[in-house]
Amino acid sequence: MLQSHPLFQSLRELKGNPRVTVLTEVMFGIPYNLFAPFFSVYMLAFGMTDQQIGSIASLGLVVQIFSALLSGAIVDKFGRRLTLFICDMLCWSVPCLIWAVAQDMRYFVAAAVMNSLWRISHTAWTCLMVEDAEERHLVHIWTWIMIFAVCSAFFAPLGGWFVNRYGLIPAARGLFLFGFIMLTAKFVVLYIYSHETTRGRQRMEETRHRSLPSLLGEYRSVLNQLLHSKPILAALSLMIIMNIYTTVSGNFWGILFTTKLGFSDADISTYVALRSIVMTVCFFLLGPRLTSLRHFRLPLWAGFIAFFVSQLVLVVMPPHVVPLLVLSVLLEAVAAALVNPMTESLLALSMESDERARVSAMVYVALIIVISPFGWIAGQLSAIDRSLPFALNMVLFALGVVLVWIISRLGFLDTAPKPIPQE
Repeated sequence: MLQSHPLFQSLRELKGNPRVTVLTEVMFGIPYNLFAPFFSVYMLAFGMTDQQIGSIASLGLVVQIFSALLSGAIVDKFGRRLTLFICDMLCWSVPCLIWAVAQDMRYFVAAAVMNSLWRISHTAWTCLMVEDAEERHLVHIWTWIMIFAVCSAFFAPLGGWFVNRYGLIPAARGLFLFGFIMLTAKFVVLYIYSHETTRGRQRMEETRHRSLPSLLGEYRSVLNQLLHSKPILAALSLMIIMNIYTTVSGNFWGILFTTKLGFSDADISTYVALRSIVMTVCFFLLGPRLTSLRHFRLPLWAGFIAFFVSQLVLVVMPPHVVPLLVLSVLLEAVAAALVNPMTESLLALSMESDERARVSAMVYVALIIVISPFGWIAGQLSAIDRSLPFALNMVLFALGVVLVWIISRLGFLDTAPKPIPQE
């Protein structure tokens, strides 16, 4: 049965960059899911406030605006593969070392600035993965990326065991050091076994004698494509909602969990693992049905409604009620399995053009500009009441249901974006 499963068929059919990019993702997911659940409570342990945590999140997003803006020109000039390797080392390996030796807020600010370079890596990584891939594989490629990412979270209880055994700060320092080793190994393996894409070689040749400022000056035409492309605007609107949710939950779920809901630091990883198990099962059960990007309404509506209810449970539940917390985690996992592959695939397809790197850069600049204040906003809300950031998520998911109706009603995804004329 597994051999005939559509996801496994797609995985067997992948070759070259799409294959190595998908298969190495687990090397990112394991260390990330070991330290990420404890990140916000790790900062709290150094005496930082909710407002400071939110401000650092927003600072990182502001810096990401500039790294995303530069990403298209850098990726075109220096190639997808080399750019990815260098920037991955700078935005993940170096911050892991800084987090491992952190003493106060200054360390987290420095690490946030370095980590914000991941927008350059993301543009390079996306181009490397999808430029040589077939369109029929796109949804399944993104599904496999998420499967490997969430399966890696099965290791999260190990992080909880270390926290329970050695204490939060010593355990987190060890997890960050492990992250440095594992992530660096991932970047080396991906660099060795990947190759520059066909379009990447063309862009490197076309930009060989061009300066970065001159390449940035061409963004005017790219911005024009973004503003006049219904598919890009439709996918971008959905990605904005999901990225605000990720910013809010990533920074404040652990704080809500350990303070207002009254659970221990070590328990965080147990619920992260539960969410990952349910997401993985849903990817295999629901993934084969998410094959047509034109039939996006039902999975997105179901996903946003499930997200809404999961956040409602967090807002209204009293402390120490395990069944309600489990219900929230289960609904969130199912929702993520429905929404994430579809929105990522819609965005990738909407940017299908010879100028993917620059179009991607401008799309993510627009995305970050919109979401950058929400780390600070969530910090202010959390300082008033730890559940308020999740009430904000509820508003976003209700808006998502409406947006899906508007997008489908107006036929935003009926046409493909027009390629930018060559200059």
